[in-house]
Amino acid sequence: MGERLLTIALCAGLGLAGAGAWWLTLRAPLRAEAASLEALPMKIGRYQAETIRVEDTVESILNATYNVQRAYHHPHGEIVWLYLGYYSTARGGTPEHTPRACYSAHGWEVASARTLVRDVATDLAANEYIVELGGERRMVLFWYQSFRSEDLLSTLALRIDHIRGQLSEGRGDGALVRLSTPIRHGDREAARSRLLAFAANLAPEVARHWPVETSDARSEPTGRNPSRPLGTEARG
Repeated sequence: MGERLLTIALCAGLGLAGAGAWWLTLRAPLRAEAASLEALPMKIGRYQAETIRVEDTVESILNATYNVQRAYHHPHGEIVWLYLGYYSTARGGTPEHTPRACYSAHGWEVASARTLVRDVATDLAANEYIVELGGERRMVLFWYQSFRSEDLLSTLALRIDHIRGQLSEGRGDGALVRLSTPIRHGDREAARSRLLAFAANLAPEVARHWPVETSDARSEPTGRNPSRPLGTEARG
């Protein structure tokens, strides 16, 4: 009797999953108005940004719906590099390249990696790398973000969030947000504090300027962004 009930439950579950997949397939495709990310503040705290462009080949490899790449300069000489790659629901919502793969491809060695979970000062969850190349060392913080969540730590967590978003709101878009800064004089704490403070100001702005997705029969444009061609930091 118990085996029969288990079989019935499994069949019912498979039927519901199939019905859900069928329903998602029949819905009109979503079109993202991703240019809103270009309105992210050029000034965050005392940092003033400049836009960094990248070669077409790198942008093609990233295959994001929209890229934002900037260098934020502080009057005292500090610098924070920002890369944000947004992937719409139509693009699968998940970055195709992880930061580790990106840095390794550009010759950087990931010397250490750890996770900052709910940093007390900033309430931020993020991954932290220390990368090295030719005597230069940088600290990197990155996380994944969706229209529902601001501090996902892996592409798996992002995909799970997409499933929940698809079922509840009908969308599953997401983004990789990456910050980096030089480690000067071996002072990791100063670099970490700089990035955490910057991230605490940035994450709400990303949520505030998050793209709107609407049902549209037209296909989403591919290749370059419709407004300005932006890309990724040339050396990771």
